[in-house]
Formats: sequence, C-alpha cells, structure tokens
Amino acid sequence: MAMRTFLLSLLLLNTSWTMAAVTVVNGDDWRLPSWSSPLDDTRFYSEEASPADHVDVRVIDLSWRQINPRKGEFSTTTADSAAGMQFPSLDDQRALPGKYWLRIWVSGQDWAPAWVKSDCNISKTWKDQEGQARHLPIWNSCVWKHVKDMYRQVLTGWGMAADPDMLFIQVPGAFYYTEFDLDIPFQAAKDGLSFDAFNTWFQAAMKDLVTIANGENSDPSDDYAWKLVYTGEDYPFDDTWSGATNLLARDAVQAGLGIRNGITELFNFHLNHTPAYGATIAQDGHIEINEDWPLLTDKRTIGAENECYNACGYHAKDLYYANLKALQMRTKRLYVVPEDSYLSTYATHWDWVRHSLGKQRDNSADAWVALRTAQDKYWIDDHSHSWNGAPWVRNLERWLVQKDVGSDGISRRGSDHHVNEIDRDNGESWEGRLTDHANGQDYLYFFIDDLFAADFQQSWQLKVTFVDQGNSAWWVEYPDSGNRIIASETVSRSNSGKVKTATIDLPHAFFDNQMANAADFRIFNGGQEDLEVRFVRLIRKNRPAVTLLFQDGFEDPVK
Repeated sequence: MAMRTFLLSLLLLNTSWTMAAVTVVNGDDWRLPSWSSPLDDTRFYSEEASPADHVDVRVIDLSWRQINPRKGEFSTTTADSAAGMQFPSLDDQRALPGKYWLRIWVSGQDWAPAWVKSDCNISKTWKDQEGQARHLPIWNSCVWKHVKDMYRQVLTGWGMAADPDMLFIQVPGAFYYTEFDLDIPFQAAKDGLSFDAFNTWFQAAMKDLVTIANGENSDPSDDYAWKLVYTGEDYPFDDTWSGATNLLARDAVQAGLGIRNGITELFNFHLNHTPAYGATIAQDGHIEINEDWPLLTDKRTIGAENECYNACGYHAKDLYYANLKALQMRTKRLYVVPEDSYLSTYATHWDWVRHSLGKQRDNSADAWVALRTAQDKYWIDDHSHSWNGAPWVRNLERWLVQKDVGSDGISRRGSDHHVNEIDRDNGESWEGRLTDHANGQDYLYFFIDDLFAADFQQSWQLKVTFVDQGNSAWWVEYPDSGNRIIASETVSRSNSGKVKTATIDLPHAFFDNQMANAADFRIFNGGQEDLEVRFVRLIRKNRPAVTLLFQDGFEDPVK
C-alpha cells in the first residue's frame, strides 16, 4: 500500500477530487443510465411480431406471381407460397395491425408469373445453392421490365412506399431466400453471361428501384427510396469474375439503398472490411469506420440477422460477440427469433442491444471495446486487401479503441481461446488482452471518438470486465480539464479466476487526447501481476449535451 499511496500523492497533487466507491459484480454488466431509451419500438424485426419480447415488426411476404398473376393484371386478393411458406393475400396481410417489413419473392421460376417465362422467351434457368428454386435471369431486359412494373404497382400504385407502417422493403428480391447471393449469375457466366453485361444491368437496376420508390418525379415529398434495402454483400466470394463484383454492395448504397447482412452470427468472418458500411480494416488490424458515410446518418436501414446461434446447423457458446459485431457495423434494425435468439435467456444483454441499435455518437449512452484478436479467414485466400498481421483483426470497437502504443502499452493476447465456434469459417480467436509486466508493459491505452468525447460537461463512468487473477489492485488513470492526471479508486483482485465487471466513476474527466501517446485514458495493472481485460464500456451518466438542447434539461442518475 505504500507504493499505492505514493503514486496517488503524485497523481493528485494540487487536486481535491472526491472519489466514488467502486462496485464489482460477477460476469458482464449491461446496465444503462436511466435516461437511456431505445430510439423507438421498431428496432427488432422478425417473421412474426412478439410484443412480449419487444419484437414489434412482422413481415409481409408476397410472391411476384400472386401480385401479377396475368400480364397487365395486379391482385391484392391472391394467395401463394414460396420456400415452403404460405402467403395469404396482400389484403389479408395488411389487415393485421402494426409495423411491417416487406419481402417479395421475385426470381424463382415458381415465384414469378408463368407468363413471364414465355413472354420473355426464357429457356434457361439455374438452381440455387440449396436447391430451393430454379431462377430466372433477372438481368434479362424483358424480365427486368416486368419486375419494374410490379415494383411500380406495389410501391406507388398501391401506396405501400408511403405507408408509415412499412418500415423497409428488401430488394431486388432475387436468388436464394431473396438474399442476392451471386451464385446464379456465376452459374450463368458458364453459359455466356459476362460481368460487363451483368454489371450494366446491376448499376441501372439499382437506380431504377430508387427512381420508382421516389415516385419517378422531381417532387421530394413522395421520395421513399430510403426504405429500400439491398440484400447482397461486400466481396461475394467471386471466383468467376476475378473479384469484379466485390464492391457491388457499396455501389447499391451509393445509389441510395440501405443494406442488410444475413449472417452476422459469424462475427469473425467476412464482416470486417465492408465498404458498403463505410468500414475498412486499417493497416494496424483495427477496423476504421467512416462516421461520415451517409448510410450511417440518414434514414436508410442497416439491417442484420442474429438468430442462428445454435440453429441453422451452427453451435455457439457465446452469442453476444455476434451482437457486438452487428453494433460495430452500426446496425439500425436487427432480425431476431425469440427462442433461437435467446431473447429471454439473456434479457439484460438484449435490452442493452435494443437500446443501442441505430444510435449515433451524439445520442448513444455508451462507447465500448471488446478486447480480442481473431482470424478473418476470408482474407486467407483473397489478397485484394491486406494489413499488418493479416488475417488477424484486433478488437470489436464502437467509438472506443484500445491500441498497443508507446513504450509501456504493448499488450498480449488473452487467455480465452476459441476455435471454430459456431462454424469452422469463424476460425480462431483469443478473447481479452493482457498487460505484460515482465517486459515493462503495464498499461492498456484507450482512445475515444472525438465527437463522443466532446460532451465536455458530461459525468463519466467506466465498466471494465476483467479476469480476477492475482491479488494486487488495479486502477484507471485519466486527465482533468487542467491536464492533471487522476487515478481512480482501486479495484481489488481476489484470485478467484472468475470474470467480473468493475464499475468506476471518473470524476472531472476531460477527454481531449491529453495523455501519453495522445490517449484519453489508460488502465494500470497495479502490481507485479498482469491484468487481463475483456470488455470496456464508457458510459455517459447524464443525457448528452446535444440531446439536452431538445429535451427537458434534467440530468438523470445511472441505474
């Protein structure tokens, strides 16, 4: 304790701050300040609504042939089916109350009207990867003309684009489960389809959809293209056209569409370098997100799907990494299935997720980082993008970054080792980061997004999830507005081996890149024993100042 007293006397020289008590709980701590609330009650969506689970958005499923059974004829009273599912008529589905998302099954030859195949003289179709359907060439000019007529009727003629209950529609409605994986065009390439021909159609088709959803006029009052959600992905495993399709998802976003990803459960794989989301794996292995990417700040949807933890042939021990990945990707709406997503089993965690979806730096209750290193096995074979240490990626981060810097802040990988969890594609990961006292590396350094940190009148709190190994104490060091370095209250360890979370108030913290290595704060291992940190969450105890301008101005205490 003599060393601790000496350090505190140096760090607190000429200060008179009063420290709050530290609290420690077993496991994770997902609590939020009482002022925090979800953006609205439409963040979770599914096939069916389940209000008890905060799933308030259902689907309306339609096939092209039930909408357009005969050439020139459109119907709201016809029922149909696709992929083994029964679709009541549009009138019956719209009669149900509540918000919905729309999915139209377009390209399957059993989803499309029978007359299209003959009208467009289509003789060749291709079976999708799961044998779900044989698919028409949606890129055929005649087929696409009829598809546009159908979307025009649905979105404009029937007024569904303007319907406030319709939150978004997935487009273009093609291929396996309408997810627009490109295995069908890749098969067609063997029959002569060139990338140039496909790309010419694709670029025009995205603009066609935007134009139709915007009313095909210059009147901004009926513009609803922001409700369109492209269902393809960045870097779609293109061995056919030598990677020429890699950036089609980005192109769709730049054309004005939103986007979704259907498999964020594979949280390590193929979800890091994602230009459509404004995300890049930087040279140091951390993911950098362009916070000015328009998709992040406008009304368009960023969707993800997290229900295949122990379903869909997968096997997961820890589900929350997939949710962290979805939030790192700035997801605004998340597809869930109450049982398969374990909504009630992990209710506190899911409540935190629901509060976080769609939040930006000015209104989020927290910024966080999961300290880890993990393989992205996609980049073992694709060398079109590379970085130092590839294919290993550092951390999952949302406005809070931990980096190995300086002469005393180089960490080691943590002790929690996972291999092929959920699926072999997910590869290998080491959860947590350790200090390295034996080599003089006693600190973990953290950097806060400048806009998030610019809430200078804020009261800050830190939640640090750590492994309780050893018997020495550890603490946080951070600056005040006078550039004096403050040491937080200490956190004791009892060598229990358990994962615990400490909640630490940071009185008078002023985050302005003032510390060594231009960091905002750092964690010190406190003794001869190393400290392993798993997760760090920086919390705004009070409503952000920007938000306060538009609300009641009262500051709420944390829970």
